[in-house]
Amino acid sequence: MNFYPVRAFFLCSLFFLQACATQQSTENSQASVTQINRVVTTEGKAKIIKGAKLTARKQAFKNAISNATIQLNHLVSSKSLLGSTKVVDEWIDDEVYHLQVLSVISDSQKCVSPYRKSIVVTGFPIATSGQVSGNETQDLYSGIPREIMNILVETGNFIGHNNTHTVLYSRPDMAPEMISSTGYQDSTVVQLAQDKGAQFVMSGVIRDLEVESTEYVRGSGFMSQVKSAMRDFVARRGLSIDVYVHDGINGTLLFQHRYTDTIIGDVWIPSGYTVGSERFKSTPAGHKISKIIHLASKDIGQLFACYPFSAEVLKVQENKIFFAAGAQDKLKLGDRLVVYAVNSNSGFQEKSLIGVVNVQEVQSKYSVGVMEIVSDARKVKAGDLVKSW
Repeated sequence: MNFYPVRAFFLCSLFFLQACATQQSTENSQASVTQINRVVTTEGKAKIIKGAKLTARKQAFKNAISNATIQLNHLVSSKSLLGSTKVVDEWIDDEVYHLQVLSVISDSQKCVSPYRKSIVVTGFPIATSGQVSGNETQDLYSGIPREIMNILVETGNFIGHNNTHTVLYSRPDMAPEMISSTGYQDSTVVQLAQDKGAQFVMSGVIRDLEVESTEYVRGSGFMSQVKSAMRDFVARRGLSIDVYVHDGINGTLLFQHRYTDTIIGDVWIPSGYTVGSERFKSTPAGHKISKIIHLASKDIGQLFACYPFSAEVLKVQENKIFFAAGAQDKLKLGDRLVVYAVNSNSGFQEKSLIGVVNVQEVQSKYSVGVMEIVSDARKVKAGDLVKSW
């Protein structure tokens, strides 16, 4: 029997199947890119009552978002997400406030934010001392938060500040509670955020990294001796890491999650191995820790990419407002941001709306704007807050 025709037929079939698979993969990739970049532009409006333009603007914005949600349900699948929003135009006509809002639609449950949010990361202390030996890498405490920050920055939605030499918790076993002699538990978070110009502060604790004891083996006889001998080569190690994200304006805890796993095999991480390196990831312990790093960065990225952008007012000169956000935060000329008053005693108050600022000048790390709409509230001052909505 001649196998050459059969072989030729098989190879041709395999070639065409692979070509179809490649074409389908390319089409799926293009479709996913199209889905991620889809946007919905909607208009909202509200009547201006007794000259309250700012109140009418807020109602018009809510109306535009409501219209975007309705349009989203009609146009795309129920799994789609109405992500970040941005005001692209606004005008007043016949005592009616009009807003045009652009909203990002994503089928991947991930927001494409119009602005970058600034986040500062701190060190992750270990809750129980002695669980990491002196012969192991000492990079875990700063390396874990550093790598989470790096992944967040790579998404294009965040600006990272590495402050891993600072630890927020004097008692890691009590985290996320902060023990402060001043009595103001969130003052450390707020101060750190102000020093770095950050909107969020990430912290964490290595809750567990204990190697299972080899002294006690259940059972007796030959099998127990085999198990005891094998534990010198194939051990078990618990792995538990808590990750927290605080609001840099008022110190509120916005995110708290515990990631757990079990390491089996060679559970030790040699000294000198850097978190994130290929050598680190090649070890059983490093592989599991890297997996948690990616899970945490994904969770934080999905939650805070859709979060409203905010920045602090630096100073006010005549009618010009200087605030701590610029080109690196993806601000552009003509952008409009909402200004809120901040009470130094009670922190950020949603109801203390001051007005709307129009961005007139954009530098690398700061911008200058002029107030377009002003309420009857107090004038803008340093320490107040500008937000995307």
